Amino acid sequence: MNAPLYDASVPVFRQMLDTLADLLRKGEAHARERGLDPDAMLAARLAPDMLTLVGQVQRASDHAKGAAGRLAGLEPPPFADDEQSLAEANVRISRTLDYIDTLPVRAFDRAAERIVILPFGVPPMPAARYLYGFALPSLFFHVTTAYAILRHRGVPLGKRDFLGNYLSL
Repeated sequence: MNAPLYDASVPVFRQMLDTLADLLRKGEAHARERGLDPDAMLAARLAPDMLTLVGQVQRASDHAKGAAGRLAGLEPPPFADDEQSLAEANVRISRTLDYIDTLPVRAFDRAAERIVILPFGVPPMPAARYLYGFALPSLFFHVTTAYAILRHRGVPLGKRDFLGNYLSL
């Protein structure tokens, strides 16, 4: 069978998580070059009522694994939000990618027919609406916000850093 929701989701999840990991590595290198504690960046945020950098990483991870699992008809595994270092944040990204890689393409064959029920009280919705209207925008939001936090902390990033390997697809 054809799995268009797989094609529209998993490659994007992988790319955005790879980009996020690369942004964190560049942030770490920037801090080390300046004699700063790289892990201190995890507590940085753009505004007092926004999530910290580590919170952005956690939510990006949650949206990618959550959407991939739900589209495949599975309940995604919970991850504890206990990262205390950039290394641990990158491990979380790796664990998310590992989980996504366990999902066979065939599990997405009937994804378009699924109704997604989220655990936080929004009405059930068709899988395509969930992917395009919630999961992808949420993932982009959290990766973009992580990028913005790092830029705000002086990390020399540009649009190419955010686009990552999209330019080679």
